[in-house]
Amino acid sequence: MTLAVILLAAGQGTRMKSKKQKILHEVGGKPMVQHVFDTAVALTPIPPILVVAPGETGLHELFGAQAQYVTQPEPRGTGHATMMAQPAAAGLADQVIVTYGDMPLLQAETLRRLAQTQAETGAAVVMLAVMGDPASTFGRVLRDANGRILEILEVAEARRRPNAAALLDIREQNAGVYCFDAAWLWANIHNLPLRQARSGAEYYLTDMIATAVQQNLLVAAILTDDPDECLGAGTRAEMVAVEKAFRRRANRRWLERGVTIVDPDATFIDPDVQIGQDTIIWPNTYLQGHTIIGDDCVIGPNAIVRHARLGHSCRVEQAVIEKANLPDHAIIAPFTHITATG
Repeated sequence: MTLAVILLAAGQGTRMKSKKQKILHEVGGKPMVQHVFDTAVALTPIPPILVVAPGETGLHELFGAQAQYVTQPEPRGTGHATMMAQPAAAGLADQVIVTYGDMPLLQAETLRRLAQTQAETGAAVVMLAVMGDPASTFGRVLRDANGRILEILEVAEARRRPNAAALLDIREQNAGVYCFDAAWLWANIHNLPLRQARSGAEYYLTDMIATAVQQNLLVAAILTDDPDECLGAGTRAEMVAVEKAFRRRANRRWLERGVTIVDPDATFIDPDVQIGQDTIIWPNTYLQGHTIIGDDCVIGPNAIVRHARLGHSCRVEQAVIEKANLPDHAIIAPFTHITATG
């Protein structure tokens, strides 16, 4: 089976109150969309297809020829954005994953499970679900008495129904990530109903679920093992939550690999950092970029190591190291700033 990935990246994110597109804001040491893009690249050799807004330049500058670009001429919903990708994607692959450019914590293994489930079951669509609470804004997954998925019910629609409280109490919720049978997707995407939204008439990709049900085709769901990966960042406050989730994930990873982190809540480690065994990280330490730290080092407190390479048994306390290489057993005095020259 061949797989293509479509990233919906045309939204401007006006709630961010920013001069630049929200998915270009950094979380976890990279632009938000870079994380999702890297995950897509890890899944398939077919370049990701980015659905962008007219006149967009930031994504082209970030990814260049690594991506395919299609333009959504006007903001008419997720279904419409996916329609715009059809000329680039149709006939390219047997399966199509569609997801958002502002979900930077999505893991390659999760998307791989989506694709594997679709291939094994022959479902028209397999969706990613998460267990949420009544306050969540995610659409609810409605099933019949036999457990068959019937529809994705958006919160606004649920509130209009007589049994609104019971519907909002449904814990299984839609994360907005789908793997489609490609031939079925492209044969049906243009039959989506036009719905009235606050910003105007839109086509919702979630209506593809109802289309499959009406055709008596299988709709399946897999549940994420890590609810953090469904976090999106549409506001500055939501970016804080995503950043904290990145930090939890990175710190947990290194704790499991034999690194001591004295206070994980006060330690910041970017995703591309590498750390050797039995290194100790003290609080208020920032390990950034493509930093490599050897075994048995002591870093911090109050240290910044950025795009640097440290040998084994180094000690860096209350110092800044940037783009420099330190030999084994280097001891950096407090209040030192070392940076590469030339």
